[in-house]
Amino acid sequence: MDGNRTSASKHNYLTTLPTFNLQLLEMEDIMSLTPLGAGQEVGRSCHVLEFRGMTIMLDIGIHPGYDGMNGLPFLDRIEPDQIDVLLVTHFHLDHAASLPYLTERTNFKGRIFMTHPTKSVLRLLLGDYLRLLQMNNAKAEDVLYTEAELQSCINKIELIDYHTTVTVGGLSFHALNAGHVLGACMFWMELGGRSVLYTGDYSMEQDRHLMAAEIPEQKPDLLIVESTYGVQAHTSRPEREARFTGTVERVVTRGGRCLIPVFALGRAQELLLILDEYWQANPHLQKIPIYYASKLASRALRVYQTYANMMNARIRAQMDISNPFSFRFIQNLKSIDVHNFDDSGPSVVFASPGMLQSGVSRQLFDRWAADPKNGVLIAGYAVEHTLAKEIMAQPKEVITLEGRRQPLNCLVDYVSFSAHVDFVQNRSFITQVAPRHIILVHGQKDEMGRLKSALVHMYKQYPENKRPTITMPPNLQEVKLKFARRRSAKVMGTLADREDEPQEGEKVEGIMVTNNFSSKIVSPDDLATYTPLRLGSISSKLHVPFCGAASTLELFLNEMYHGVKKYETEGIDASVTKFELQGGKVSVTIGQSVGVAIVEWEASPAGDVIADSFVALLLHAQSSSASIRLTSKPCRHPRENNSDEPNEKKVKFEEISTEMNLIESRLRLFFSVLQEQYSNVEAAFEGAKATFEIQGDGEDILCVVKVDFLDEINAQVSVESEDHELGLRVQDCLRNTAMAAAPIRV
Repeated sequence: MDGNRTSASKHNYLTTLPTFNLQLLEMEDIMSLTPLGAGQEVGRSCHVLEFRGMTIMLDIGIHPGYDGMNGLPFLDRIEPDQIDVLLVTHFHLDHAASLPYLTERTNFKGRIFMTHPTKSVLRLLLGDYLRLLQMNNAKAEDVLYTEAELQSCINKIELIDYHTTVTVGGLSFHALNAGHVLGACMFWMELGGRSVLYTGDYSMEQDRHLMAAEIPEQKPDLLIVESTYGVQAHTSRPEREARFTGTVERVVTRGGRCLIPVFALGRAQELLLILDEYWQANPHLQKIPIYYASKLASRALRVYQTYANMMNARIRAQMDISNPFSFRFIQNLKSIDVHNFDDSGPSVVFASPGMLQSGVSRQLFDRWAADPKNGVLIAGYAVEHTLAKEIMAQPKEVITLEGRRQPLNCLVDYVSFSAHVDFVQNRSFITQVAPRHIILVHGQKDEMGRLKSALVHMYKQYPENKRPTITMPPNLQEVKLKFARRRSAKVMGTLADREDEPQEGEKVEGIMVTNNFSSKIVSPDDLATYTPLRLGSISSKLHVPFCGAASTLELFLNEMYHGVKKYETEGIDASVTKFELQGGKVSVTIGQSVGVAIVEWEASPAGDVIADSFVALLLHAQSSSASIRLTSKPCRHPRENNSDEPNEKKVKFEEISTEMNLIESRLRLFFSVLQEQYSNVEAAFEGAKATFEIQGDGEDILCVVKVDFLDEINAQVSVESEDHELGLRVQDCLRNTAMAAAPIRV
């Protein structure tokens, strides 16, 4: 059978035929961020973050340069009822003023979180915002919500303290101090094993009453950061204060009126502290009045006094002696009739709103703009499409609220007290935070582009695998980030309480419980300790009609499953045979009842499937043609032709039932498959071994296959062939056959 041949190609391998390696594909999670506002613009900050089934909205502001619906974020591009959580960083209108519209005029059902000062001040600011709309006779369609809707919205807000972790579904988050204004915060979020830091507006500079922003201890996967000033660098704070006070003094000493447009709360309090201190130090100015024209003046100062404990050490120390917000030289004007206001002499007026779009600040500007003795001092960031931004370009004429043109002769100066980071501070913060991905928001396109270029240039000095991705999406452009899903679980309870150290590769058996993307493995006995679950079991029993032989069922069970255990005992009338799988969790018993097989199992996903297959095998074992041949018996009635056929059949049955086994059946299966694939195949069987010769048209042997089963599952296979391609095909054929026909391991 060996013949005289040379082996041009030989494939020897030791393999577990029914087992093959699968390369586990790393599952990827997609995190997406879509700006609905403040994407390559400043104003109407609103971003939607989506990850692992959670949808989070970050801020919900209006654009101060547009009226009514035009100033809203692009809320028509989302389904508000899909938002799980809304996080508001601070009370400025461009970050929070659309909140009542979202809660009262859409189907939003999520939870809303902000700090205590933010809620207190926001109620005042939005009430003042509605008052300004009424004062300017705004069109009905430009009024986004009513006073009643505002109050309903405020009642839905939940409060959060700095450094207090809140969990909503799969999201946990806490607030960090952001500087900027009283109560402003960054949000650190964790969901699905990933972390996100959203800065909102933040300041890294301590001023007269606020602390600088915090730097988180951990490194986020994603940083969503403002880019308001791009690559601009602020002058030093003493220099800015000197320029601010010097400009005010220059205007009033020449007999002029100095208008400082501000929002009622926020930077106004910082500027009031600076100017009141300057007036105290300069007695020659103390006869010149300083007015804080705002209906909110007294209430705003009460809010600031209430939350003095959230301010810097200077203010907290001063509060022990006197109220730092009780100004000596500043008069609060709850109401001001611009037309009857006595402005015959020099004065300083703080008036809202800060963008000069309407209200008292706009009325005073229209009245004073033509006089060269007067001055307008812009002390914060001026948003595009607002009058404050327009006059910084020093136009010769401006258009009043009444629509008439008038010359712009007064002084216009700009000193930045906006409490946003400049490039140096932003770069330092980003470097310390060290995120994997950076998304720039809240900045004009050109400034944002320059910041991105500067950051890209900076990160060129880093190794390539340490460089973060940097994007600057416009409004409505979705940014998608891919993260490999982290698959880990904590072993807890008695499973972890063991004296010896677990070895690498050691199997741990327990129940894995997953909640909010966090998984832990516990012993069934510890389930009640670490979860609200209680352990129970369901035992099922099914009676299936069965008239076949136990040996036939044994053959079918072993063909299907590996590791079937057989037990026999003597019953009252006959022997009882029991087959078990999964350590006795699934069993079938024959002989206990006449004509019935009893299938018993403990309910579980695997147990239910195996029990179903047992029922199918029982039915198949008594109805298939193979079963009939194995279990058929000779007719006992006398026959004229008395031959020895019955004895032959009985012997044949006994031979099959006693000698046919799993290994032989697999060897014969290989033989049958090779015969179907190749026309001329010779076989020689010897116990657990077999040799197959694939012959050509003549007597040439094209391929020799030797199979030696080490046990019921594992085999050593040798393929020899002069034709390399033929050898590979035969090898693959046998491998696939073994994998398809092998018993299932359970």
